[in-house]
Amino acid sequence: MAMLGVAPLVGAATVRGETPKPAGGAPKPTAGTKIEDITSRDRIAQRHFPNVQLITHEGRKVRFYDDLIRDKIVVINMMYVKCEGVCPGITTNLVKVQRLLGDRVGKDIFMYSLTLKPEEDTPKALAAYAKMHKVGPGWQYLTGAPADLELLRRKLGFTDPDPQRDADRSNHIGNVRYGNEPQQLWAATPAMSSPKMIVESLSWLVPAEDRAAAKGDR
Repeated sequence: MAMLGVAPLVGAATVRGETPKPAGGAPKPTAGTKIEDITSRDRIAQRHFPNVQLITHEGRKVRFYDDLIRDKIVVINMMYVKCEGVCPGITTNLVKVQRLLGDRVGKDIFMYSLTLKPEEDTPKALAAYAKMHKVGPGWQYLTGAPADLELLRRKLGFTDPDPQRDADRSNHIGNVRYGNEPQQLWAATPAMSSPKMIVESLSWLVPAEDRAAAKGDR
């Protein structure tokens, strides 16, 4: 599974991982924890998915790992409401992806857009943006403390190697990170890729038996 134009998640695999564990956040090592007791899934979560508190465009408080990532197949991008660059086009393209996925969004696959400018993008502003672009259920826009959103940006690999470009939010990377958290499958693709190609890429994150069941329903 290719990693295109965005930093890879260190430790992520392209094969099936451990059996999903109950919700509650990735366990952190304690004084009595043995290194062999920390799974590769735990290490990925600790390194890339800080369990910070965010607020959805609907005003709900959520934890990034516990509520949004754990045990899910997800699609993540970064944006901001007043972006005059790539954001509107990316949102329009991802709306096409959502429509192709149909009612699987919010049930089998979850879509998240994290703001790059939380100091401006309130839940109300994000809700208006989602409505304007006709975003459907199962796709959440998220804001929170600026330091927490910046931490997520870096941990998820939405960075530019050029420090000057990286500091300018109008130059933000127009990519989508997608993955299957319990199976430790993570990849990325340009957000302006063909919607059909993005959907096809997502299909490989779904367990084979679920893919077969989905085809049987159609």
